[in-house]
Amino acid sequence: MREAIARPRVLSVVLAGGEGKRLAPLTLDRAKPAVPFGGHYRLIDFPLSNLANGGYRKIVVLTQYKSHSLDLHISRTWRMSTLLGAYVASVPAQMRKGPRWFLGSADALYQNLNIIDDENPEYVFVFGADHIYRIDPRQMLDHHMESGADVTVAAIRVRKDQADQFGIIQTAGAETTQISSFLEKPDPTSIEGLADNPDEILASMGNYVFSARALKEMLHANEAAGASAYDIGGDLIPMMVDGGTAHVYDFTENRIPGQESGPHYWRDVGTVDSYYDAHMDLLEDYPPFDLYNSQWPIYTSERILPPAKVVDDGNLGQSQVHRSLLSNGVVVAGGHVHRSVLSPGVRVGGSAQVENSVILDDVVIHEGAKVRNCVLDKNVVVPPGAEVGYDPQRDAENYKISDNGIVVVAKNQTVII
Repeated sequence: MREAIARPRVLSVVLAGGEGKRLAPLTLDRAKPAVPFGGHYRLIDFPLSNLANGGYRKIVVLTQYKSHSLDLHISRTWRMSTLLGAYVASVPAQMRKGPRWFLGSADALYQNLNIIDDENPEYVFVFGADHIYRIDPRQMLDHHMESGADVTVAAIRVRKDQADQFGIIQTAGAETTQISSFLEKPDPTSIEGLADNPDEILASMGNYVFSARALKEMLHANEAAGASAYDIGGDLIPMMVDGGTAHVYDFTENRIPGQESGPHYWRDVGTVDSYYDAHMDLLEDYPPFDLYNSQWPIYTSERILPPAKVVDDGNLGQSQVHRSLLSNGVVVAGGHVHRSVLSPGVRVGGSAQVENSVILDDVVIHEGAKVRNCVLDKNVVVPPGAEVGYDPQRDAENYKISDNGIVVVAKNQTVII
């Protein structure tokens, strides 16, 4: 009889307390991890799906700012069988260490050490809540255990000239994964490229696996040191690098069931432009991030709505839909939709035009209206004949304009005729 192999005890922590100022106005009324994405998903669904698919189903989500819709989504969506101890629990700031909010990612962990103590894991995954990607965390944990590290940092390969946009990881040599330096947004000319590709470097993805013992020791040491930035990347990782116990996991080594070989996709959707661009990626003929991988699904809850419908308008002509995603409940009645993502319950009227846009739930675009290069948040109503995304000066007077010229209309905001 084969002897059962004991699986390591693992607790997963998803950091979902960030304010998300750079994604405003989409975060005016909700936490960043609760922002809708790709039709009917929320950003939080991506890290939770990766952990659940990997078999790690004891998960706490640390929340803070404007967390109601996030808490509601988690409670409605992420219900697991408790028979084997699985759970996804939303944990607000408890102020166990004094009357203060989370001061940073490291402080969020420090203030919730009681959860780690109660669960008594051997290893702790710490994932961010606002990135679009697939990863099999089992492979990352295997790498961590084999290296004997106290912390392993997941890293994506990026062009060397992008170094000033990321936390950059350099190793002690081409044959080791031990981290020799962790540099926050350095000058690209000051660092060397990878041995196998001098034009690339390793950038932190904001995902970590810690040995629980070392994590607790570092959190207490960081708190005792004072004058802290209270940040994992700014405090804990440099401490572990100095101690020689930090290693890197190259994301390009990860293999996902059902995913063809090719570039590994990861996007930090922390700005309006990156959020918009990630949606446009979904619309390619062969999208770099494929929502249709049934072997590694992204889980979410769906509203009870009928299928999408495309019909003609008897007076205003035929509908045209090209290179777009239509969610449940969408009705296009004589409108023209090109290269856009339409979320549940959206209505597009006769002769209306929607182009290069992301339209969130229950938006109504009336007859003859025109929307281009836009993100429209929930419940926006575009009146008949109105135009958004066509007059930069007028749009700037009424809506937010991103650095790349994307017009963002806030939730429930009135569209000017």
